Amino acid sequence: MSQPIEVQEIDSLAQELATIQQTSSKRIALLGSRHVPITHQNLIEVMTYALVLAGNRVMTSGATGTNLAAIRGAMRADPNLLTVILPQSLARQPRESRDTLENVVHLVEHGDHDQLSLAEASAICNREIITRCQQLICFAFHDSHTLLQTCAEAEDQRRVVTLFYFD
Repeated sequence: MSQPIEVQEIDSLAQELATIQQTSSKRIALLGSRHVPITHQNLIEVMTYALVLAGNRVMTSGATGTNLAAIRGAMRADPNLLTVILPQSLARQPRESRDTLENVVHLVEHGDHDQLSLAEASAICNREIITRCQQLICFAFHDSHTLLQTCAEAEDQRRVVTLFYFD
């Protein structure tokens, strides 16, 4: 005998379906691993470029790899549709991403998290990003604990989550 579907589950499914079918612009968070081959970075950059050209607002963090590729793609398409939320202050970001980050129009720094470990600050930052988005696109490895936890939290908040694994 099948279990009855709860009202909350129906509401969640309806909300996800509405987000997927939405043709107007969306707020899309794009997060992922720092350890990404250059060919994958190029694909992420092109995908982000296309998302922004379609009028979507993109949010990400400031790490190298996936996030920096997303930043480059969004900056090429329309810098005004990009928001970057850093887990710590700009000064604490990797040197290779700092030059790009200095050109981001909508940059949120969290200098108050500089005393935290990067993993702790990143988890807090990712939570902030998912509260601001409708959809999360994540690129991770099966052992990317912080990213996988972010995906679970996004699902708990009824965000549409698309998770791509590199391994």
